[in-house]
Amino acid sequence: MIDSFSLSPRHAWRLGSRTLLAVSLLLTPSLIGCGEAGGSSSTEGAVAEQQTGQPKPAGGGQVVRTTPIRIGGVEVMAEIADNDELRGKGLMYRDSLAENHGMLFVYGTAQVRSFWMRNTRIPLDIAFIDSNGVILNIEQMEPQTDANHFSQGPMMYALEMDQGWFEAHGVEPGERLEF
Repeated sequence: MIDSFSLSPRHAWRLGSRTLLAVSLLLTPSLIGCGEAGGSSSTEGAVAEQQTGQPKPAGGGQVVRTTPIRIGGVEVMAEIADNDELRGKGLMYRDSLAENHGMLFVYGTAQVRSFWMRNTRIPLDIAFIDSNGVILNIEQMEPQTDANHFSQGPMMYALEMDQGWFEAHGVEPGERLEF
């Protein structure tokens, strides 16, 4: 399980498809991402982690870890949602995201998945990403809705950013994330 695997913010990884697959086999599968479970989450943990390099507890005592990733030539600091609780909570109850910050949802298997925006206050874009790190599709999601947004193929990762971020940075389906 990835909880015992360190994705240190001090390391910017570029994972090839074999390494990505090996890492993904360590992960716990889940069915739905953002908006499945209640509770509150905190950006304070992520900010403190950036300053100290150490994970900090989020709301509910969960540990928030971040990792830098590159997409479209831009470095993004991504919170890692790699277990059922973190994936279910997603970015619920937040009022904003810091610039070039988002949430990376990590799953143990590649399959078609859907996300919703229940209890999510900010408009978001979501990039559905396959097991090789390639973006399948990008969807805009409006806040406070139960409308489902589906991946257009088997996905293993999803990256949520402020709405309009992908367009503003020229990021389109077919581009690859660098972990």
